Amino acid sequence: MIELKNASFSYGAGSTVRDLSFTIDAGEFVAILGANGAGKTTTVKLIDGLLKPTSGSVLINGKDTAVTRVSERARQVGFLFQNPDQQICRNTVREEIAFGLTAVRGDLGEDGIRARTDEMLREFGFTGEEEPFSLSRGQRQLVALASVLAVQPEVIILDEPTTGLDYLECAHIMDMISRMNREQQMTVIMVCHDMEVVLDYARRALIISGGQLIADGPVEQVFRDEALLARSSILPPQIIGLSLRLGAGFEQVTTAEEAAEAVLRLRTGKEAAE
Repeated sequence: MIELKNASFSYGAGSTVRDLSFTIDAGEFVAILGANGAGKTTTVKLIDGLLKPTSGSVLINGKDTAVTRVSERARQVGFLFQNPDQQICRNTVREEIAFGLTAVRGDLGEDGIRARTDEMLREFGFTGEEEPFSLSRGQRQLVALASVLAVQPEVIILDEPTTGLDYLECAHIMDMISRMNREQQMTVIMVCHDMEVVLDYARRALIISGGQLIADGPVEQVFRDEALLARSSILPPQIIGLSLRLGAGFEQVTTAEEAAEAVLRLRTGKEAAE
């Protein structure tokens, strides 16, 4: 679905990201991790085509983003910004959701656009008449996400999707995206500082440090590499950190339930030995 070939980008003096090379298959759920300023947002903007590489190339479904029309990329790749106010531009939630559909999914026709808009309003719990900028930050994030998902992109990029959301809003959004990933094979690429969310939902992690890709592997495997995490200034999810401290018998623990089971096994084994 996505391929970066020695892609580099610079905003000015020096490179922001350098020689990035990796592929992402259709239906993957990938987290891009790293410290602030590591180059994560630049990387996803290269994938989306918002930025063009200064050297190397980025391909989506085999097509170079440098020569692909913006309207074509918009149908393939949806992007949720860190700040929802940067992508909300209409006076009501209904108009906001319908805006992207009208712009890039004209093939649906007026009835199709209306039906799709109504579907997203029900899914996200809006009436449609709300004024976006009278809503809370978390609700504006939901409006922006609804407008992106309405287009039904093949790929969705989430740049810090949980910012400004409470626990229930975060769970609602991530469960919905996870369901679309499973049922519709929508490819998900997520930049996220919440490692608990990454552990719960992503299956693969790419770590960027100093503008370069330094690790690529299953999420749990990456989180158990203490040297790698230290180099990247990343703290593991609390349950993984606890299992690393506890050591033998806790190597496979990724949930509280598994931790409890491990304690019970060790206790049972100790009692049996006694």
